[in-house]
Amino acid sequence: MLLLVVGTADGHNISVIVVNWNRRDLLRACLQSLACQTTPALEVILVDNGSSDGSSEMARAEFGTLPLRVIENRENRGFCAANNQGIAAARGDLIALLNNDAEADPAWLAELSGAFAGRPDTGMAASKILVHEDPTTIDKVGHLIYLDGQNRGRGTGQRDRGQFDEIEEVAWPDGCACMYRRSMLERIGGFDEDFFAYADDAELGLRARIAGWGCLYIPRAVVRHHRGATLGVLSPRRLELIERNRVLLAAKLFPWSLLWLNGVYYLARIAAGALASTRNKGEVRRFPGIRGKWLLLSSLMKADWAAIRMLPKMFRKRRSIEAIRKLSPRETRKLLYRFRITLRELTEQAI
Repeated sequence: MLLLVVGTADGHNISVIVVNWNRRDLLRACLQSLACQTTPALEVILVDNGSSDGSSEMARAEFGTLPLRVIENRENRGFCAANNQGIAAARGDLIALLNNDAEADPAWLAELSGAFAGRPDTGMAASKILVHEDPTTIDKVGHLIYLDGQNRGRGTGQRDRGQFDEIEEVAWPDGCACMYRRSMLERIGGFDEDFFAYADDAELGLRARIAGWGCLYIPRAVVRHHRGATLGVLSPRRLELIERNRVLLAAKLFPWSLLWLNGVYYLARIAAGALASTRNKGEVRRFPGIRGKWLLLSSLMKADWAAIRMLPKMFRKRRSIEAIRKLSPRETRKLLYRFRITLRELTEQAI
């Protein structure tokens, strides 16, 4: 993990957290992009999640010009716990996250921090995240959500034709490259460590929205991201975490009026995904043949069983949300409908 503290023109300090696990070369490029930021006075704290590839040693050896602190975990504690370590160590008024497989444009920090100036109710800022291998293609520009809890990047897979070049409100940012107000995190808490990785940013973002905080998308805050570099796009572990965590997110935060219908929305998504694969569209087509379909099905079944076992814990956490709630369940439902992804778009995308 990596933390940077930066002084901005409006007096804010920025802490940037980068979580790392066995991606030394990608981490090098990530750190280099942070070293080139136009915002001055960077202070860097790197926290490594039990890497065995010399990532921490590389950072110390090659980025000694940055004031560098290194926190080394003995094991992979996951994206959520590692970011929470960084948040706890951070000294900034604003806290940015940048994945180790992402590279930020030089003005990234300056542009994101501008989202908070004069906007006390803005708690989150989202970047324009492009695909590193093809920067004409959008990775994510904020988030959308389907009504069974599955979240997806807004604009994923679209050509960048300027259609997302206006500052605007979005549901919440993608954790790959974003910024949070520290006072918001102190009020609502950090990442839910039961999620480990995937959908953790959606859970934090929706929790923040329920607590009354807004999110702005800043199109000039540009980042290029190597997609699927952590576990791999077709990793069974990735599939399990995504499916398990969409259930946990819904159980923890969705209004009951939507939660009762979760199974209906889920089955509709599965059926639509299967139909899309017959037209060679969507993510299901990445799993060809009987063996591929069995891998997908077994991953979903394993994930859903894991989620069921965790439901009592999520329902206990659900009750604690009342202490920070500003949006009523009805208002929360309206928010989810406002920022929902259509079933067709969700099932025909290939992330």
